[in-house]
Parts: sequence; C-alpha cells; structure tokens
Amino acid sequence: MKPTPTAKTTRLLRSTTQRLVAVLRRKVLFRYRLVLITLVTLAVGVGIGAVWGPSGWFPPSSTILTVLAGGLLLKRKSLAALLVVVAAVLLFVAYMLDFGQVGPGLLVTIGVTAVLSYLLSGVRERLGVQGLSGEMMLLDLRDRLRHQGRLPELPRGWGRTAVLRQAGGSSFGGDFVVSIRRENRLDVAVVDVSGKGVDAGTRALLLSGAFSGLIGAVPTRDFLAHCNDYLMRNSGGEGFVTAVHLSVDLDSGAYEIASAGHPPALQYDSGAGQWSTSEAKGVVLGVIPEMTYTSVQGKLRPGDAILLCTDGLIETPGEDLDAGIDRLLGAADTMVARGFSSGAGAVVDTLSKDKNDDCALVVLWRD
Repeated sequence: MKPTPTAKTTRLLRSTTQRLVAVLRRKVLFRYRLVLITLVTLAVGVGIGAVWGPSGWFPPSSTILTVLAGGLLLKRKSLAALLVVVAAVLLFVAYMLDFGQVGPGLLVTIGVTAVLSYLLSGVRERLGVQGLSGEMMLLDLRDRLRHQGRLPELPRGWGRTAVLRQAGGSSFGGDFVVSIRRENRLDVAVVDVSGKGVDAGTRALLLSGAFSGLIGAVPTRDFLAHCNDYLMRNSGGEGFVTAVHLSVDLDSGAYEIASAGHPPALQYDSGAGQWSTSEAKGVVLGVIPEMTYTSVQGKLRPGDAILLCTDGLIETPGEDLDAGIDRLLGAADTMVARGFSSGAGAVVDTLSKDKNDDCALVVLWRD
C-alpha cells in the first residue's frame, strides 16, 4: 500500500525538522542559540521598522537594548555575532534613510556600550555563568557569611551581641565572626583579614568556612595553631590574618582568651565598675609556621562582660594604638549605661565614624 500524500508530507517535515535541529547542535558554536536568535531578530526588526514602519516607533537607537541584553546573556562569540548584525542594521538604516538618523553621537554611544558589554560578557564567561547568576551566587555567599557570624543561643543568665560594619557600606569585608556552642561551652573567634572592603571579602568568604569548620573540630587551645597551619599551607602569600579566640564555660563563667596579633580583649568588672585589657598576645596568623598560642584565663561573674573587636575600631593612621584603646574604653563605659545589647551598635557607630575600614564588635555578658 502506497503512502498517502499527507503521510509523505508529514514524514518530510519531520525529517527536515530533525536535520535542522542536528545542524544547529553540530555546527552552531553558541550555547545560547535561542537568545542569540531572539536578539538578532529584534535588531533586524528595529532596522526594518525604522525604514518601513510607522514614523517614530522604531528609532535606530533602540538597538542599544539588544547590545545590553547580549552583554548579560551571551558569551563573547555569540555577542560578537550580534554586534556584527547590529552594525549591519545601522548601516542599512543609514543607507535607506539618511545619515542624520544614525549620527556620530549614536554610533559612539552604541560603540562604547558594545565594548563594555563585550568586557562584561568576558568576565561572566570566565566565571562560567551568564545573566544574573553571578550576582545571585554572591548574594548567597554574603548570606552564608552573615549566618556564620550569628552567635548561638545561650542559656538563661547570659547575653551576647555581634555588630559588623564593612568599609564603604559594602556587603563584603575582611572582618568576620565564627562561633559554636557545645553543651556548656561557647567558642567565639573574631577574625580580621588584611585589607578591607570587597578586596578582602573574597579571602574572608574562603576563610570563614575553613575557620568555622576548625572551631568545632579541634581542641579549644589548639584552634589558633590549626588556623595558622591552614594559612601556611593555603594562603600563597596573600597576606596575614589576625584573630582572637574566646572559650567560655557557661556553667562557671571561666574563660580562656588567645590572640594572634589582634587588639586586646576588654573585660568589664561589675564589682569595680571598670574595664581592663587582656594580656593575651601572639603572632599574626599565616606568617610563621608551627606557632603555638598561649591563652589567658579569667572568669565572668554576674554583671561582668567581655568585649572583642577588630582594629577598625581603634586604629587611626598616624596615631598611637594606645590612644585608640583609650577611646574604646571610654565608649565601652557608655555602653554599660545604655545596656550591652543596645549600646554595642552605638559604640561601633561612634568609633567607626569618618573611618573607611571594616569593623567588628562582639560582646558577651553575664546577667
């Protein structure tokens, strides 16, 4: 039985479609074919509309939108093909109408936009993401960093707060906090990566994950030593890191503090009504291999508090560090009057005013 003409036509259309799809998959080098085809169609449509469409509805300048979309959504090879089409559309419009429709100002604007879009596409191609995926990844990393900086819930009779401010109002910076509570023991580390703002943010994102894992996996007294070993193996000479580590027994209030080149911790003695600085000292992390860090012991009684901060709150270029510590002690006195929870943010705002540096402040107190 011979196939009917309708069946022949159906098979022919199916075969042609399959061959066309195979050719596109095999010979078209661009990953985002549909996006490229859509943008090319829009650019060509603008050119046709500018020549034969209603006056004022299809300005040649609207091709700049396809260039911007290409910078966000296409790889460089695909974008280069789109830019060739846009250039051909502009030449076509100029030839069919007059060169006043495509003047030097428009050509310069589209040319600069094309260069910026090409550079943007190259950066996204190196990252292996297109569109807004890169920004979404950064937002997710920022949220993870902030989540790691949250201090765990404490039993009744204890309070805690943490305040972080990044240089220039950035979402990323070189200061971060890691902490963990294991039954009746709280461990907190305040870390300052060399540099500030976004420049130090990438290292902070990496190190926060590593230090967060270490603080819950190694003995308390060996935490800074393990951090130093990690940096010696993996830093690649990218700069040093300072840190202070506090470990508190939540039953007795006994604590240990170890420091690696960090500003001194402050303890508030409610009986004496004054703050004092900790004697914990040590070499910065990532400089000398196989370092050991000696801890200083103390005890928090009801009404006492302990304060950890980064150098962004006390350092001023050209000024002695002791002057910055004196200012911190004065600001800490006002925090006692206002309450540790509400006063911590005010201390950071006061001491970081007119400074373009990352700041971190952690306060732990016993009611």
